[in-house]
Amino acid sequence: MVRSPLTPQQRAVGKRLGAYLRQARGDRKPAEVARAASISPETLRKIETGRLATPAFTTVAALAAVLEIPLDELARLCLPTLDLQDTG
Repeated sequence: MVRSPLTPQQRAVGKRLGAYLRQARGDRKPAEVARAASISPETLRKIETGRLATPAFTTVAALAAVLEIPLDELARLCLPTLDLQDTG
């Protein structure tokens, strides 16, 4: 099955999510966080850099648990940004 290309909006959300997770990781080593979340360090690196813009829910949930981030906080990052000029 061929996956549809990501939209620019989906790529932007992936970059926001990755940057947020990277900031939340702080000084912790990527390998330590990845191991605790049961993912590979390469997967974590791809998420943090936005190269993996749509990680699986279970991956995001595991990272949220390890980094002690409420899932609803991460969900807000994934909402489309509203262009207030288009609403009037």
